[in-house]
Amino acid sequence: MTAIPEVFAEISEDFLDLEEANRLELLLDFSRELPELPERFRDRPELLERVAECQSPVYLFMEVTAEGRVFMHATAPPEAPTTRGFASILAQGFDGLTVAEALAVPADYPQSLGLTRAVSPLRLAGMTGMLARAQRQVRMQAETA
Repeated sequence: MTAIPEVFAEISEDFLDLEEANRLELLLDFSRELPELPERFRDRPELLERVAECQSPVYLFMEVTAEGRVFMHATAPPEAPTTRGFASILAQGFDGLTVAEALAVPADYPQSLGLTRAVSPLRLAGMTGMLARAQRQVRMQAETA
């Protein structure tokens, strides 16, 4: 069994090192760091999967390169900073992981950030949905490669 990827563990530690009241600020910092979609995906909306678990319109696409590296591309509206922050955490966490590492992120990772009292259960369910859809896409691409 593969351990939780170091980058995801570090992100959790960053949240848990903060007072509970400041964790939401860190989430908002992440929301400002969500990368734009790469040019090659902007005109290909059919590649992006809507995350139905999110109340806000969030779309994602997982890319597994020929070298077996994983990248997450996502869009989330600026008016939904919490959701955008969760997408950014996942995008930054998955960036360059191997398939095995990406699939080793535990399904309950969103609950490890210490945000259960700062955001609604619906928001955490949205991040859990993003993670599940991302890992499903990675698994499917790895199986067909």
